[in-house]
Amino acid sequence: MGWAPIHFRRARTSISPYGQPTALITGGPFRLSRNPIYLADAMVLAGLCLAAQAPYALILLPLFIRLITTRFIRREEARLAETFPQDFAAYRRRTRRWL
Repeated sequence: MGWAPIHFRRARTSISPYGQPTALITGGPFRLSRNPIYLADAMVLAGLCLAAQAPYALILLPLFIRLITTRFIRREEARLAETFPQDFAAYRRRTRRWL
């Protein structure tokens, strides 16, 4: 979760899900997942459910992933596709959304 923001700073682009991207980041954690911060959030949620000895709470994980995907990821990817059509298309083909 802390590794991804470093790449945003290096690329001098917005980390905000509502911001306009000025660079397409494909290195670091972004070579493993198109959404490493959201992936880390999901992993933290799963870890908290298990640490709290509430494995039934893991039912929240797919709901969280769906919410993040519909509310943020689709819009972010649409902006990236519009701003970097060829580069994002190639990145999308070689890098999974989650893992």
